[in-house]
Amino acid sequence: MGLTRAAVTAIMNDLLANGLVREAESQTRSKPAGRKPIVLEINPSKGHVAAIDMGATHAMALVADYSARVIAEKEIPFDIRRDPEICLFEIDTLLRDTILQANLSISDLSAVGFGVPGPIVTEVGSVIAPPLMPGWDTYPIKDHLEELWALPVSLNNDAELGAIGEWAYGAGRGERYLMYVKVGTGVGAGILLNGQIYQGATGAAGEIGHITIDENGPLCSCGNRGCLEAMSGGRAIANQAKDAVLKGQRTQLAYIDPIEKLSAKDVIDSARNGDLLAQQIMTEAGTHLGTAIAGLVNLFNPGMIVVGGGVSQIGDLLLDPIRRIVGERSLKASSRSVRITSALLGRRSVAMGGVVQALTVALHQIQPRKEAKIQNSKPIGKTPIEPAL
Repeated sequence: MGLTRAAVTAIMNDLLANGLVREAESQTRSKPAGRKPIVLEINPSKGHVAAIDMGATHAMALVADYSARVIAEKEIPFDIRRDPEICLFEIDTLLRDTILQANLSISDLSAVGFGVPGPIVTEVGSVIAPPLMPGWDTYPIKDHLEELWALPVSLNNDAELGAIGEWAYGAGRGERYLMYVKVGTGVGAGILLNGQIYQGATGAAGEIGHITIDENGPLCSCGNRGCLEAMSGGRAIANQAKDAVLKGQRTQLAYIDPIEKLSAKDVIDSARNGDLLAQQIMTEAGTHLGTAIAGLVNLFNPGMIVVGGGVSQIGDLLLDPIRRIVGERSLKASSRSVRITSALLGRRSVAMGGVVQALTVALHQIQPRKEAKIQNSKPIGKTPIEPAL
């Protein structure tokens, strides 16, 4: 960190005094020469945070302690295309149910990390023109939730949270150049460059789902044709399977009744069970994803690409064509050094990234609170202290 021993000691003393850090039993087996080291660890009982992953078709809530250990979680079906007030009412119910499961109340939380499938305008706490979220453009999500819960809320793009979650606790630990590609109903990427999330000028970086793969391809939710999302996203996979069934192709999927209920999960399950049509659809989806990811490899030269989201749960049936196409279409200088793997955290990647963000907010508020107490004790010249989010 480039700090002196005295500076580190002062910081540690402050953390110990606040109860954020505590002494732990030494893990050293052999007796070291000289002074016995003092081993420190985060105090998990200091507090609790929550995280919400609000997806297009599902929502997940986690409650964790200060060591990021999950103590309660709940996942529900969800439809983000509804009115924001209706959706956020359902999210509020989900969070309170999860808190109750942990035998806590909302006042026991220090902060909430919240992920959504759209470009984020951080300064105002809203999304901007999100293709998967009609009716949400510029809606004040952060203000609404902070007023509802009386807690600080960190609003983030879901793929960016996936990158943070996998970097902190998953497959990407220790990687400074990491990309998390979320393949669910939509397709997006969280980009970690030199240890920092890259958001772009307006917060819209990483929207790879709207890279054109086929200019004459199917219509996308963004209004263009042939986008990656329209060819490899969850809805696209389900639609391709429905079309094949209606054309009379032989497949296990033909037994799903009514056909309108056929989902990407059905295609994934059938592919795992050896259905040739389902396997072909998944291979084509992986091929298109590989084409887009090869462009990211050439552009950003990451050390690791983690593929997550609901569709990625099929594993190598999706990853193998991605790896093959990336190997064929990206420059050797980049492709030889990149590793492509599945998300270690599975469906929790985004929510765990939300836990990281909530902990960051909670920990950064402790010093401003301490300073505020000092300021409040002064009879004149009082200046409000804003949380260092």
